[in-house]
Amino acid sequence: MSAVAEFLPKEYGYVALVLVLYCFLNFWMGFQVGKARKKYKVFYPTLYAIESENKNAKLFNCIQRGHQNSLEMMPVFFILMILGGIGHPCISAGLGLLFTITRYFYFSGYATGDPQKRLTIGKFGFLAILGLMICTISFGIRQVRG
Repeated sequence: MSAVAEFLPKEYGYVALVLVLYCFLNFWMGFQVGKARKKYKVFYPTLYAIESENKNAKLFNCIQRGHQNSLEMMPVFFILMILGGIGHPCISAGLGLLFTITRYFYFSGYATGDPQKRLTIGKFGFLAILGLMICTISFGIRQVRG
């Protein structure tokens, strides 16, 4: 066993597994965007469709935006999971699982073409992020105090 693995609590494995689960979700969302690109004829390098040029622009843009927002949130989510998980691995893993589930519903709701549907369940992901922030703050304070 490496020195790093000995330093981490045994339960930190749950944190690692949740992070990998989110990676799979991200791959799936990217695949959905790829399918939408073909279906609605929005070719690379175009990031968003233009409504005056494509009758399905809003639907495609909602699918693309759902994935893009998840990519934007990913660094914050990962760093909070990695750091907060050192001090509170089980709580962080549970919050990370909640965040991952809400991200699925955020994307799926957005992909309907009605942006408001992203918030039905997706809005609860911010509670998970808040919880992860608290775990990370707790970890930071304990580190400073020694």
